[in-house]
Amino acid sequence: MQVKPPGVITKPTDRLVLTVPQRGDLGELHQLYADPQVWRDDPMTRHSTRDQTEAMIDRWQAAWLRDGLGMWVARSAEPATHGQLVGIGGTFIRYGVAWNLGFRLSPIFWGQGYAQEIIRAAVSTARDVRGDLPLTAYLLEGNTRSQRTTERAGLRLVWRGPDAGNPDPQAVRLLYADQDLSPALVKALTDD
Repeated sequence: MQVKPPGVITKPTDRLVLTVPQRGDLGELHQLYADPQVWRDDPMTRHSTRDQTEAMIDRWQAAWLRDGLGMWVARSAEPATHGQLVGIGGTFIRYGVAWNLGFRLSPIFWGQGYAQEIIRAAVSTARDVRGDLPLTAYLLEGNTRSQRTTERAGLRLVWRGPDAGNPDPQAVRLLYADQDLSPALVKALTDD
């Protein structure tokens, strides 16, 4: 299903330009989502076809239309790398009850604070759009890089359990949040 894109909405940060994903981003986003280095901690999510990436762009655009916010494509605004894809990041409403924070960067941009820059923009915008919702993040246990980034953003571990739907029965999912969550809310967010 192709979704009508919500137009190019941009949000500048100190070193990035964040835009709503468009079909023109498909090639670069597929490279990011097919990169084994990027997905070594979560290989089940890695894309093997451009159709998967195209469907993801459609879902992201639908989130923008539904929630007024979603995932951004992050491009460098720095002179040496201007326009280069840094990665993706942002937040969308998960199950109607919480913002879900996500980010993924190209390896050449790891360790330079770009994830925190994207997270700050996502959190402040989510608070403006629907400040009543908690902010959450889902990670696979063992993804220490993302765990550190999420903790640095002020989220803390609120739940640890089986990763529903993962073919690896040993996979453990971590749920982080910026506030205490009721047992009912945790159940809604973790019962896939």
